[in-house]
This record gives sequence, C-alpha cells and structure tokens, in this order.
Amino acid sequence: MGLLSMKVALIFPPTCDPTAPYISLPSLTAWLRSHGIEVVPIDANLECTERLLQPENLEILAERLAKRLSRLERKRFLDHREQLAYTALWQGKRSARALLQNIEDAVSVLRDRSGARFFDPIEYYHAVAKIEAALRLVSAAFTPLEMDFTKYRTPFSLLDMDQIRNDARADRNPFFNYFSGHLADRLAKEQVGLVGVSVAYTSQIQQAYTLAYLLRRKLPNVYLTVGGPAMTQLFLRLDSDKRIDCLGPFHSAVLLEGEAPLLHIVRELESGRRSAGLSSAADPVDLTGLPAPDFDGLPLERYFSPFPVLPYDPTRGCYWRKCAFCHYGLAEKGTAPYRERPLETVLQHLEKLSTRHNCHLFYLSQDVMAPRTVHRLARDVRTAGLTWHWATDLRAERYFSSEVCRDLAEGGALAVALGIESGSARMLHLIRKGNAQKDLESVIQNLAAAGVAVEAMFFTDFPTESYADAMATLQLLDAQREAIALFMCGRFQLTSGSAVAAQPADFGIREIWYVAGDDLRNTLYYEEKLASKTAAEAERIEARLIRIARHWKLRHYPWAGSLSTAHTLLWYERFGPQIFKQLARERGLRSGTRIDTQAAALPQHVRTIAAHAYANEASLWHMLVHGERTVAPDLFRRLAKNLPALSVRKIRRLSG
Repeated sequence: MGLLSMKVALIFPPTCDPTAPYISLPSLTAWLRSHGIEVVPIDANLECTERLLQPENLEILAERLAKRLSRLERKRFLDHREQLAYTALWQGKRSARALLQNIEDAVSVLRDRSGARFFDPIEYYHAVAKIEAALRLVSAAFTPLEMDFTKYRTPFSLLDMDQIRNDARADRNPFFNYFSGHLADRLAKEQVGLVGVSVAYTSQIQQAYTLAYLLRRKLPNVYLTVGGPAMTQLFLRLDSDKRIDCLGPFHSAVLLEGEAPLLHIVRELESGRRSAGLSSAADPVDLTGLPAPDFDGLPLERYFSPFPVLPYDPTRGCYWRKCAFCHYGLAEKGTAPYRERPLETVLQHLEKLSTRHNCHLFYLSQDVMAPRTVHRLARDVRTAGLTWHWATDLRAERYFSSEVCRDLAEGGALAVALGIESGSARMLHLIRKGNAQKDLESVIQNLAAAGVAVEAMFFTDFPTESYADAMATLQLLDAQREAIALFMCGRFQLTSGSAVAAQPADFGIREIWYVAGDDLRNTLYYEEKLASKTAAEAERIEARLIRIARHWKLRHYPWAGSLSTAHTLLWYERFGPQIFKQLARERGLRSGTRIDTQAAALPQHVRTIAAHAYANEASLWHMLVHGERTVAPDLFRRLAKNLPALSVRKIRRLSG
C-alpha cells in the first residue's frame, strides 16, 4: 500500500465569494472519488470569512488598528507612506464603529432560512454594509493591505517570489493563524498525503502560496500541488525558465483542466514516486463520462446565502472562439475548445443534485452554451416537469427568437448574462464579436419579453475606440434599460493570450510591455498609435455612465445587484427581473441605507491628508509604470522620500 492510500485534501483558498461553492472543488472531488480515492474537500475561503467576521476577532483587529493609529498620532510629521497608513487606519476606525458590535446579526440576515430578513431590502443592505465595513477593518488593521471579495493586494503584491514570501508573514496576513493552526491541525488529523489547492481568481494566489509555505514547514511529508484558472494563467505568462522557480513551496502545478493530471499525480504517489514540476492533460477532458460535481463534505448550510445555489458545468469551452479580446481560464490562448455533456446526463445530474441538497436553483457554470443545446435543455426540463430554475451565460445569437426565448423561460431559465461588449458597429467588427447590433437588441428584447432576467456585459476603451464609439455603447444601454435587469460596464484590459496581444498592430497598438520588476507579469501595458479620446471626452463618458447607472440598484460583487451571483439570482426568483430597477426608484434605498460612507464620515483633517496622499500616490505610480517602466519597492521608497511630510497637528488645527 502506497503513500496516498490515505486521503487527498482539496482546498479552495481565500479571498472570494463566500455565498456559494465554486465549481472546481466538487468537480475534482467527484472525479477522484469515482476512481476510488478518498477526498476531503475544504472551502477555506468560507471558513476564513467566518473566522474573520467573528466579533472576538474583529475586536482584536480593532485593538491592533488603534495601537497603530496611536503611534502615528504621536509623530510630529508623517511621510508619504505614513499618510496613506493614517488614512486607512482612520477609515478602519470608522468602519469598526459602524459595526455596532453586531456583525453576527448581519451574517444571520444573509443566512436567514425563512427568507424574511434576507429579502427585506433595508435589512439586506444594512447587513451587506456591515460585512463590507468588517472587511475594511481587516484591511486597515493590516494596511497597506486592500482586501474584499474580489481583491487581495498590497502595493507590491505578486511581483516576485520574494514579495509573495513577504506578504505571507504573520504580521502582514490576516489568514496566517488559521492556516498554521486550525487548517494545518485538521490536515494532520485527517492524515492526508496530498494537498491540492485550487485557485480560480487572482485574489486567491497570495493565500495559496501562504498556505503552501506554512504546510511545508508544519507537514513536511505532505505533497503539495496547485492548479486552477488563475494559476494556469500565471504560469502561462512566464518564460519556461522561470516557471519552476514560480512553484515556490509547491511540489508541482497542474495547468489547464485538472482531472487527468491530478489523478496521475495521485497514482504516482501511491506507487512511491513523486512527480515534480508542471503538468497538463494531453487533451481536453471528455465530458461524456464525467461524473456530476460532488458537494458531499462541503458545509452547504454555512454559505452566506439562505438557500443553496449550486454550480454545474453542462459544457466547457467556447464554440465561437474568435473574440479578439478574450483569453482567460483553462486555455493557453483564447478560450478552451467547446465540449458538451449528453443532455440526458445533464438532466439526471441536476435532478439528483436538486433532490440530495434540496436545491431549486443552479448556475450553469461554463464559458458559453451553444444555442441549440440550451434550447433542447429547456425543452427537456419542461417536458420532464422539473421545477428548479437555472441561469447561465449565452452569446446573443439570432437563433434566440421570441419563440425560443419563451421555451427557455418555460424550461427554467431565470437569468441570462449576455456579452454585448459594445454598441458600436465598428467596434463589434474589430473585436470579432460576430453579432450585428440589431441582433443584440433583438435578443435582449426577446429574453426580457419572455420573463428572463437579462444581464448585459459591456466594456469601453478597446484600442482605437473613439468618443463616438463609447457613446454608442452607452446609448445602447440606455435605450435597452427597460429590458435589461442588470448590467456591468468595465474597461478593456489587455491579456497576454488574446489576439490583440498576438497582433497588436492590427488593433492600432504601437507598443505593448511589462514593467521591469513585475517578474510574474501580472499586468500587460500598451500604447495606441494615436490617442483615441481626450481626457475631457473620457470624463464625459464616465459622467454619462454614472447617470445611466442610477436607474439600477447596483452593488459590488457578490451581493444582490451584481451580475450572476447567488444573491442576485435568489432576488430574481423572489421578485422578478425588474427588482433592481424597482429598488433604485425607492427613496429609502437611494439614500440612508449605508452605515458607513468612508471618506464623508472622516474628520476634515483626515480628508485633507487623504487627498494629499492619494494624489501623490497616483503620481508616483504613473511615474513608475509609464515613466521609469519599473516597479520595485526600493525605487518607490526613494521617490516617496522626496515628497513633503505633513504635520497632523498643524492640519488638524487649520481644519478647525
């Protein structure tokens, strides 16, 4: 009997959405269990969130914050970095007051099984505000950390392995004690032989490394491997000679889809051999015989939602694969090849999961599903008389006629997210979207008329996008706002495996570069051949977007009012697709529901220091990135030393 006749632990690290499980752990758990391997799935993201929000922990953090703030208050002058810390500590102090020592009640609102408090707008938004205030307190206590459910960063985070080790220290990492204590002890007690860490988002990368460094010290005989979309993208960006160094504390990393490589590592360990380095499957996973995601072992009742919303992958990859901007997830370039599970298997899996976990709402978690496939799925759901609902992402294809959209609604479709991208015909052609504007509008209207919540995704600032192009996007959004349940409008960000990065000249780009010092190549910068907008035009675009957005009650991810989240789907199901526009019209929700307005709640002298520090910080980073094209702590410190120090006492006196 080999080493891994014991157990495999699969861990999903912080920080990200704690309202529902992510697809990776149940998928890999099911795969390994189907091959007779014992698996312990651990959602460390959920567990860390629970621990952070315990009142006794927040009290400790408030004391830590108060001591740091007191030390700065006693100083005669504050240098630039101290000004930033002073501002963050004051914001955290106000957040601590806003919690009113009742964070447990906020958590109970989000877990309210009756739904009465969760679906009460005032109670819900107060609970969300308290959770957000708690996260600001955590960030402030560990300043210069910025942490919420979408990001985890310090000024020089993830630049290189030295910085990753630095940010893994106990005094810089709010999860250190959980990793080194409870989690390490549990793994030792479970006698696991392999720990696999699944990293879906960039916000989890630092914690994946932090956990691995600690486990190498505390459990030196345990084999450590890492994988997932964010780690795949990290390793793919690196030159081959740097990839092994980037493993750091891990014995190996799995790129692309993890099922076959992970099983191979387990079998190697069972036979007494330790694989090392990077591995990936020779071919994409065949979904035909893939088991349903296995959620057994995950504490579904403890997620921050009143009812379970479970992910399921009926397909993988993208059937279009032409969009010029696209590269993410488990693919070397562009998107992964498109594959489907048999529809009869999909229905069997979903009905079994619904019965086993008392789940009536699924998020079909894939890149995009082919129109005819999703249509057949809906008709099969209707024919079988199944009562659960689902949401997913679709391309706005001409196929989605009014009749087809009615079939989708009658077959359980609750919400559909559409990648509209732009309202400019020129931009749609340039990004190779393959949709005409009239088709985009038609699909939005058809879905909305059928009662399906339409979530529209846009972005601006694609290379060469003019002021007129951007305004065409906002005009489309405004014209369709009665039909659109929610929207998001981001800014284009260049990714290394996209067609734009491969052929920059074709998209009006003069130059692309990584800054020196960014060894892990986190951000790819570019310069257009000709500036496409003036600063004044950019300001007008932003102002128009803000005016349009007031028609919806939008919230930050992962709350109700952000796209494709568990909470949003639950609110659609309870109130219908128009709920977030109805809330925007209710006077009591337009103002007064936030318990903490951050900067507005700060004393005048703190706001003065904050404005000064933020302006200098922006100038420093612009100089580093666009002037020096180098990001390094030593260079930053040298430049920051030249900035004027401020006297807190003098500014407080002048502020009255």
